[in-house]
Formats: sequence, C-alpha cells, structure tokens
Amino acid sequence: MTPGQRLVATALVAGTLLAAAPPIGAQAPDGRGRESLFVGVDTSGSFRREYDHAVSFLAYYLYGRLNGLGGLRRPRELFVAAIGGHEMSEPKAFRPIHDFVGKDIAQIEADLRKWSAPADVLTDFNVFFAQVARIAKERNLVLSPITVMIVSDGIPDVAVQPVKDDPGGLYRGIDLSPLEFLSKNLTVRLVFASPKVDDNWRKYVPRQRVRFWTVEAEVMRGWRQQLTPGLEPADQTRLWKWVRENVDFRVRSRGL
Repeated sequence: MTPGQRLVATALVAGTLLAAAPPIGAQAPDGRGRESLFVGVDTSGSFRREYDHAVSFLAYYLYGRLNGLGGLRRPRELFVAAIGGHEMSEPKAFRPIHDFVGKDIAQIEADLRKWSAPADVLTDFNVFFAQVARIAKERNLVLSPITVMIVSDGIPDVAVQPVKDDPGGLYRGIDLSPLEFLSKNLTVRLVFASPKVDDNWRKYVPRQRVRFWTVEAEVMRGWRQQLTPGLEPADQTRLWKWVRENVDFRVRSRGL
C-alpha cells in the first residue's frame, strides 16, 4: 500500500468511527453515553397502599436526576407513563422530558398525580414494555444506555388468573423480549414491590440480556428519613447518596 493509499484508508476509518459515535450532546462528562430513562407508574388498585409514598419519592427522584443533584446522572431523554388500564393491552401516553424540566418538586408531584391517578383495574406490563421499545427505536435511542424503572407492587393484574398450583405462571407471562436487544446496556428496575414479588420476578420472568434490579417496598419507605428538614433540594446530600447507592445501583451484566 502506498503512502497515499494509507492516508485515504486512515481517513475512511476515522470517518466511520465518527459516524458511529453518539452525538456530543448525548454523552456524559465522563465520555459515556447519557442514559435514556423510561418510568412506568402503576395506576392499578393493588398499588394504592404504596401509591402516595411512591409518587412523592418519584417527584424527588425525577427532580434530582434532571438537575444532576448529588452526583445523580442527568438523563439524555425522559419518558413517564402510567402502567394500567381498564382492559388488556391498553396503551398509555408517555410524557416527555419537556413536561418536567424547569419545574420544582411540588409541581412535578402534582403533575404525576394528575397524569397517573390510581384509577385503573388491570396492570399490563407487556404493553408498557412494547411502547418503550417502540419509542426508543423511533427516537434513535438504541445506542445509549436505557433504564426502565417500574414504580409498582410488581403484581400483574390480569383478566385471566393463572393455575393455582403454578405460582410462577403469572410472572412467566411478563414479556421482556421487546427490550432484550434494544440496547447493549438496558436495566429494568422494580421499586416498591414486596420481597416475595421481587423473588418471583427474578425466578420466573424470562430474560436473557436484560439486567434487573429491585428495591423492596420496606426499603423504599425509608427514603423520607434521608431528608434533612430546612435544606434545599440541592443540599439534601443524604437523600441523593441513598438514591445512588440503592435505587440507581449499577447492575453488572449477566455475561451473556
């Protein structure tokens, strides 16, 4: 290969790498791709016991993430939707990041309660996962890390109940397949479920590449204890540290 040919080949390789890299605006300061965050809020009757705690926490969580407080990573994109319905496969509207940016915690909480009121009969996780996959593909988010956060008791409220002698049947029907090859780094986080339900998700929900993390309801209820009265959100260092180390814990790959 002549020197001229080597120069052309080097330029072509460099151009290919630049074209494949995510845009600068989609990268975190450390160079890693910024995360796309999808949040689903359970609006079924079975979650009403934890609903108030959960929505109040979520308002703080979204505010902290959007403003990068306490070392929390700002998401590239944010979408929030209800998980529920009066019939199976009922799609819900996904509120984009623009509906949350610039609002304080009280405003975010008020909007969450308005948009995700607990008035539904069923909980269909599958339609939520399918919508997440569609939005990620349509908006070309598949090159960035993706987190799917489920704020729920984790119990599928379906129209047809499983066989009594098959406790895993209810959970084997949860379909994560739309998420499996959506991103090289995709984590599903389930918060506010019971230890038993968390265990059922781990045992029975089929998954291959999807990373999974849970924080039990008993642990999540302690988030308010991390608040220091009288301090502004930016100074709530105990809360943001608790969030980083419990809710946003970095999950290792399954090695598949």
